[in-house]
Amino acid sequence: QVQLVESGGGLVQPGGSLRLSCAASGSIISIPQMRWYRQAPGKQRELVAAISHHGDTNYADSVKGRFTISRDNAKNTVYLQMNSLKPEDTAVYYCNDDIRNQRGLINYWGQGTQVTVSS
Repeated sequence: QVQLVESGGGLVQPGGSLRLSCAASGSIISIPQMRWYRQAPGKQRELVAAISHHGDTNYADSVKGRFTISRDNAKNTVYLQMNSLKPEDTAVYYCNDDIRNQRGLINYWGQGTQVTVSS
C-alpha cells in the first residue's frame, strides 16, 4: 500500500507565504512525477505545478514567479513553497504522484490540505 500525507496548509494574510509538504510512504521503487493540484469552491481541480524525478518543473501561469515546487527523492517528499499569496489562491491543495512499485506505475492522491488567504 502507498500513502500520501500532506501538511503545511492554513490561514495566511495576502502577501504572506506558506510551505506545503507531501510525503509518500509504503511500497515505492521510484516516483517519476510529483504534482500539486488545487480546487477552489465551485471550480474544477487544476494543476498548479509538477516536477520530474530529475527536477524538471512546470507551473500554471497563475502561480509562475510566486510558487516553487521541489522534491527530496531520499525522503519521497514533494514541497510547494508559496509566496506573495493572493485571495484567489484559496483552495484545497492536493499532491498527486506517479509511483512505481511491484504492481507497476500507479497514480495516487493525497487527502488534501486547506489553504485560505484572507485578511
